[in-house]
Amino acid sequence: MVLAAATLVAVGLSFWWPWRTRLLAISAGGNGPPTVVLLHGFGSSAEEWLPFAKTVTLAPEARFLFPQGPELVRRTDGAVPGRAWWNLELAQHRRVGLPGVDLRDENPAGLVRAGDLVRAFFSDIGDRRAHPVILGGFSQGAMVSCQVAFASDEPLAALVLLSGTPGNVAAWRAGFAKRKRLPVFMSHGRFDQILPFDLAEGLRKELVAAGLEVTFVGFDGGHEIPEEVVLRLREFLAKIAS
Repeated sequence: MVLAAATLVAVGLSFWWPWRTRLLAISAGGNGPPTVVLLHGFGSSAEEWLPFAKTVTLAPEARFLFPQGPELVRRTDGAVPGRAWWNLELAQHRRVGLPGVDLRDENPAGLVRAGDLVRAFFSDIGDRRAHPVILGGFSQGAMVSCQVAFASDEPLAALVLLSGTPGNVAAWRAGFAKRKRLPVFMSHGRFDQILPFDLAEGLRKELVAAGLEVTFVGFDGGHEIPEEVVLRLREFLAKIAS
């Protein structure tokens, strides 16, 4: 499902280049509040989020913003190129004897820069002190969302982490306590062969221990967002936005 009313909007300048510091985004819905900002995964695009503006139903005035990752990812299988938040070589981080990758000790400059770009994007979308945004993402987008949440004091109404994984953990831990009582929605497939379930579960435990209010949805699947997650996310967002 594609929302026909969705429009491309330039928030600041368009795609990132060394001399540009703003993101392009797709906007759908009303003018907010609430404002929901969702970041796509590696090799995907902002357009992939469009069905959410229709299936995750909120009040008519709710605004959905889907920023486009700054990096172009070219495919070797003939598929259409996608976008990314930074270039990530997963093969370099494979776990020995276990499925998936471990990025907990990684602090790539691209992750930090992506977090800064999202914060710059926020500065153009209204008074966040009066109306904090709901920030979230899938996979690499979830990592960028964590970077914003735990490595800055950006006002947030809630955090949504869909099939994400911990990274830059040493820096993030320093910010966990500052987000005490922040509502967090997490989902993860128990058979995810890319970003392991056990690492997401470890992040959940740390957030709960730090006092964040975590709703965790584990499901029997892989690196995906199944219908059951969409339904639970809709319930979660409805409570936050009420």
